[in-house]
Formats: sequence, structure tokens, C-alpha cells
Amino acid sequence: MILLAMTSLGIPSMAQTETTQQVPVLNEKHSEYIPVAQYWKEHNIFQHLDLSVSSGTTGIGIDLASPIGEYFQLRAGFDYMPRFTAKMKFDVMIGDQPARQYDANGNRIETSFDRMQVMLHDFTGVIADDHVDMIGKPTMNNVKLLLDFFPFKNNKHWHVTAGFYWGPSKFAEAVNSTESMNSLIALSIYNNLYDKSYIHINGDEDGNHPPQYILQVPDPDDPDGKMMPVSLDPQIEQRILAFGRMGFHLGDYARDIYDSNGNLLHAKGDPYIMEGDDNNMVKVTAKSNSFKPYLGIGYRGRLVKNRDDWKISVDAGVMFWGGKPDLYLHDGVNLTEDITNIKGQVGDYVDLFKKFTVFPNLSVRFTKTLF
Repeated sequence: MILLAMTSLGIPSMAQTETTQQVPVLNEKHSEYIPVAQYWKEHNIFQHLDLSVSSGTTGIGIDLASPIGEYFQLRAGFDYMPRFTAKMKFDVMIGDQPARQYDANGNRIETSFDRMQVMLHDFTGVIADDHVDMIGKPTMNNVKLLLDFFPFKNNKHWHVTAGFYWGPSKFAEAVNSTESMNSLIALSIYNNLYDKSYIHINGDEDGNHPPQYILQVPDPDDPDGKMMPVSLDPQIEQRILAFGRMGFHLGDYARDIYDSNGNLLHAKGDPYIMEGDDNNMVKVTAKSNSFKPYLGIGYRGRLVKNRDDWKISVDAGVMFWGGKPDLYLHDGVNLTEDITNIKGQVGDYVDLFKKFTVFPNLSVRFTKTLF
């Protein structure tokens, strides 16, 4: 009765309000849930697709992009670095003397290398140069996944980009030129003569003195093909030992180097003399992290007046590739960590690589909206 009276007088009743409040009914005719396709369409998620080509410091690229809302755009693509080449030079040293030396007036003077060059030519017919040319080229390839953020609602030009690049850890390499193969072969022949002469005169690690010969050839007078040793004149052996081994003095050891048993191989400050590998090749491999986070900014505008389906963008940023890259020689020595005081062209390249603790990206991108 009280409730009826209050109702007739227009006085609201809390109990009545709570009991008569309508609860939404979810059925086919009335639902609060929006289908995914409809939600994406209303919020501009993956409703358009852009195709872009780019050119910049990371190479030539191609990518696809689509919006994910009003402020974001997702990009995925691939960058390929063209294989251009650059030349650098390793100078030969014999013992502790460079192959080329000059007097106070700048005139070339005869060196131990010049004399050994004549001996090697007489012995092998090979003319050894006083340097080896290296041909370097980039090998960088990366897939990329980037997210563009457009912070201004009414200005879709400026954007901030974050994401990552991923590719092989090797991004550049250098190998000796074909023309330098003769010099590397001659160097290997000479060092083989040096090693045999040293062991014959001074003994091996166990103090043994093996027979005095540099090689064995089949005896033409023996029907069984018995091997006949060929020896060097002792005076020639002494001369070879006096000259020293031949190689490339790249710099000095930056730290002590030990073998697997903990024995000291090279002390800090010792000269590092590089020689060719078992195939008489010299190789340098540049490496960084495979996974490289990226952060940058960019500006996008129309490429064609009054047309929104053609755009041009300029992006600038950095790839974080794990600090200064590693430069590994074929013998495992890391030029950026193990060697210091590197001179000449090689030193210039190594110093340049050390400065790039991050990889700069500057690119221009041309975009066409497909739909």
C-alpha cells in the first residue's frame, strides 16, 4: 500500500527502480558484440595496403604497409645491399722490415724483400709483389618489421618508427684479388723454406734435427719410384733465417693471447704478422648481431599533387647492431678487439668500423596505395 501511494504521488521508489531496470539481452536481433570485420572497418585496421620501394644506407628495399588504427601503421619488408666493391692494400713485411723503404730524399732503396723477390723468381718463376690487394664488398641483407606512430591527429606527415631488422650476422667481407694470388703463393713457398731451414738448423720442438731437405721427388733411376730428397745449400738456409719470415704486419697485439692449454702465444705489444691460410688466401669478415632493433623518425607527403595514392617519405634513424662490429681474419684474429696500432688503408677502415657502434639509416621511400 505504501509503495502504491508513493507511486501515485510521483515519489520515486529505489526498490522499484532496481527491480524494473532493463538488462540487455544478447540475441541475434540485439547484441553488444561487434563482428571483428566490422570493428576493423570502423577503426581502420588493415583496411588499406601500401606498396613501397626505398633506397638508402641499408640498401634497396621493398615493403608492404597497412594501418592499424588512427595513429599506427605496420610495415614489413626486405632490404638488399648492392654488391659494390672497394679496394684496400696489405703491405708485405719480411722479418721486421717493410718491403718498401725510402731514403731521406724519398728515393726507393733496396730491401731484404727485393733480394728475396729475386731469389723466389729464380727458384719458382713467380714474381712476388710487395703488397696484396684486398677487394671488399657489403653482403648486408635484412628483413624488417616496423611500426610507424603518427602522433598528431590532424597531421599525418610526421611519424616515429620503432621495430627491428634481422639478417645474417656477416654484413661485409674482403678477399684478396686474383692478381695477388701469385704473391701469396710466393709468400707461402718462402715461409715453407724458412720453416724447414729453421728446423734443420735449430731443431724442432723436441730438439730433433730432421734430415736436411726441402722436398722429395721421385728418383728417375729407381724402378720402384723411391723418393729422393732435395736439399738447400746451408749458406742459403742461413740467409733465409737471417731475413726472417715473410708476412703482413698489420699492427700489434692489444692483449695477451693464449692457446687452449693456457700457454702464452703472443704478449701484449708483440707485432701481429698475418699470413695466408692453407689455400694461400687472405680473408676478412665483418660481423654484427643478427637481430638489430631500430628507432627513427620520418616525414611523409604527397608525391603527386592532389593525389593521396602516391606518397614520398624520408626516414632517418639508427639500427642497434650490438656495439662496434667484429672484423675477423681467416686465422680467427679480431681486428677491432685483438689488434691495435693498425696502419695504412687497413687501419683507416678498422677505425671507421669502430666508430659505428650503431648503423645509421637514411632512406627515401616511394609509396603507392593499392587499395
